[in-house]
Amino acid sequence: MAYKIFHANCFDWLQAAEPLSVHAVVTDPPYGLVEFSDKERATLRNGDRGGNWRLPPSFDGSQRDPLPRFTTLSQNDKEQLQKFMRDWGRLLERVLVPGAHVCVAGNPSLQFLIQNAMADAGFEVRAAVIRLYVGFRGGDRPKLAEREFSDVCVTPRGGYEPWMLFRKPISERTVADNLRKWGTGGLRRLAGEKPLPDVIQSSRTPEIESGIANHPTIKPQHILRILVRAMLPRGTGIVLDPFAGSGSTIAAADAVGYDAIGIELDEHYFDESQHAIPLLSKLYPSMKGESLESPAELERDELRPKRRSRAEAQRSLL
Repeated sequence: MAYKIFHANCFDWLQAAEPLSVHAVVTDPPYGLVEFSDKERATLRNGDRGGNWRLPPSFDGSQRDPLPRFTTLSQNDKEQLQKFMRDWGRLLERVLVPGAHVCVAGNPSLQFLIQNAMADAGFEVRAAVIRLYVGFRGGDRPKLAEREFSDVCVTPRGGYEPWMLFRKPISERTVADNLRKWGTGGLRRLAGEKPLPDVIQSSRTPEIESGIANHPTIKPQHILRILVRAMLPRGTGIVLDPFAGSGSTIAAADAVGYDAIGIELDEHYFDESQHAIPLLSKLYPSMKGESLESPAELERDELRPKRRSRAEAQRSLL
């Protein structure tokens, strides 16, 4: 099994890629590149406040991760987001084999835009897998009037994350025939022939993972390995992450035993992925995405240490 990482614009890469060469996609897009524009990335990395990233204060002695301000997107931003995803979907459709699934991390307030865009691009809108976790997004009091309206929250406190599922239409008469020809069209069951559920309890990204891959929206290996494994129903094929960030999805594919391709535009995150992927993949050797339960390694106190430097996290795995 192997993986490849490309430092490229995924639109350019998809235009040049061989048609019918990818069997599944698992990704967390930047949603129109608003929060990952040069200006917004500089704001985030400098630790400045304002812009599309909210830098929350520490909580119970722990420094909370930056959160994108989706509520600040203008109507024009949302229209550009929808166009971005529609154009991306059309390029992606050419590269995917018939019946390939695309799993896209989303936000409840933007979900309908992404689904509409992908439908316009020719994909079937399938179910969404809901990741349940304790988050810090939402639940805020009115800005600059927190004391005046102390019993008011502007939005509910977030507790779930939708991973939207799309499928390129099958080319054969039935799903069974499509599975025989392309190896795609369905989702791989969990161990014990249990179907993949549409609700999965998954904690926030553990400190040991965020210490390895320094990315503001890194997802935990627990949910990524479950989703990545499910995308290839026959257990073979290539998984693509066109917005690879620091490589957590590629690491999950490598840990499960799948071939994978990652594409990342940002040079900083591309460089991060070179060392992060093998280290993340080595974590939790017994966790192959075939069960919803966290392995024993996740339950041990030593894997939930206080925040460590990236060098310390790396040394513990070498």
